[in-house]
Formats: sequence, C-alpha cells, structure tokens
Amino acid sequence: MAAPIVQLKNLSHKYSSSWAIRDINMEVNQAGIVGLLGSNGAGKSTTMNILCGALNQTEGDVFINGISMRESPEEAKRDIGFLPQNPPLYMDLTVDEYLDYCATLRWIPSFNMKAFIKEAKERCGIDHYSKRLIRNLSGGYRQRVGIAQAIVHKPKVVVLDEPTNGLDPNQIIEVRSLIKEIARERVVIFSSHILSEVQILCRDIVMIESGKIVFADTMDAFNNYVEPHSMLVKMENPPAEADLLQVQGVTRVEYLTDRQLRIYFSGDQEIAERMITAGVEKGWRMREITLDKSSLDEIFKQLSS
Repeated sequence: MAAPIVQLKNLSHKYSSSWAIRDINMEVNQAGIVGLLGSNGAGKSTTMNILCGALNQTEGDVFINGISMRESPEEAKRDIGFLPQNPPLYMDLTVDEYLDYCATLRWIPSFNMKAFIKEAKERCGIDHYSKRLIRNLSGGYRQRVGIAQAIVHKPKVVVLDEPTNGLDPNQIIEVRSLIKEIARERVVIFSSHILSEVQILCRDIVMIESGKIVFADTMDAFNNYVEPHSMLVKMENPPAEADLLQVQGVTRVEYLTDRQLRIYFSGDQEIAERMITAGVEKGWRMREITLDKSSLDEIFKQLSS
C-alpha cells in the first residue's frame, strides 16, 4: 500500500510553556484541495509552518510521500511548495528574475529551468508580465507570482496560507480559479478563516481549535454542522403554533411580531418547500422566508464542546 502523500503524526509544538498544537494527526491520500480552518490563534499557522519545514516541532513528525521531515528534511521539502500569508516577493526584480532565483533555490537543473519557469508562468497566467517589475503588478498578479514560485519545481504538495487575503472581489475569483486548476494533479492544503471560501474550494476539511483537531472529514460531512436550523418567516395570516408544528420537521415556533415568526426545524433544506406548500394550501399568505445560517463562531463552539 502506497504511503499517504501527506501525513502528520502525533504533531505537537510548544512555545515557551504553552502548547500551540497538541497531538495533531492527519492524512491526505489523493490530489485535491484540503481546507485547514481555524479561528485566530487556533494553531493552523503553526501546523502549516511545521508541515513546510519552516518550524521544528516539539513532538511528532511530518511525512511527505513517506519521507520523514525530521530524518530527511531536504528530501521531504523537495515535494513541498509554500505560499505564506505575506508572499516572499522581491519588488525590485522582474517576474522572470524572481522565478529564476526561486528555481535556483529549488535546485532545478539548469537544462530544465527555462521550461519549468515557463510552465509555472503559463499556469498562473503571468507569462505576459515576464519583464515587468513585481512592484508594478497589481495585488492579484503579485499573488499569482507567489503561487508560481510555490509550483515552479512541480511539487506534489502545495501549502497556501490565506492566499486571497487583501484581494478585491475580482482578484479573489481569479485566484480561486487558479487554485482549483493547480489542485487537479497535486495536493493543495489551503488555510483560511473564511468559512464560505473553504466551502467553495475544498473537498475535505480539517478544523483546528485550541491547538487540537476538532473535525476532519469531507466537506459534505462538515456541511451537516452549518446547515440552517431555523428560518425567519413573514406571513400576512400566520396560523397558530399547533398548525405549524404539523409541518414535517418543524420543532418549535417563536412569534417575533404579529406577522413575523422564527421557525425552528430539524432535517434538510426541503423544509422551506414544505412550508410554502402548506402556506398556499392553508392561506397563510407567506411573503418571505429566510434561512438562518450558523455563524463560524457557533460552529467552532459546537465542534469544540
């Protein structure tokens, strides 16, 4: 049986007398995007820095394609590309000069270097900016250059720490599309504190809170925690609570005003359709239904308790 592409085994790290992370275990066995989600100070940046070899852990080990980061750090790092939250760009270099420098650091043989750099630029959509100084690029294109340096050596694992932070909406869409593209043939570990972004991009999710993994599963499984369990309903002719409780899935009704209610339910999203059907049949004259979403803080609390 092949070794996992990425394996974190009993990973722990202590700053001074406090544990930043404790007993982190995780495996990734196929290409795709894995979301690493956590609130500020949860331990996700510490985990990513250890995974990339930028920080030596106190306990445990990281394996990349079965190679121990502790025992063979240089060999393990050959298959890792890393984009930290603040891209390590040299503003006075051109795109080509910078990527040539990064390729040299990655020990790409000279006879392959031009081809590797060209492929990374084409992949990231920056080929036409080859001679442009990095300081003259927009924020979105600087981020593309940062991603290009992370994939120039064709690693099997790419780690991206908050890659859309500080970008405008159009740039965010472009960078998300790029991340999906590069994840087709490699593992991308994507860190964010924005729940909606992780939901859009990721196949699997690992949630860290207070230095420990509190959830690790597919995005579909995670969505069970974030599905709405209440909705705001406006009606011209609201019925009695007993009538609403007859709708399958409704568990409780709270009357906010004489025409606005909060309805609590269990089950799937079809509850809205059932409410509409019942409202039409019984003349409740419904005007609006809004499904409430759990906040990220609430999800952290549920998973951490």
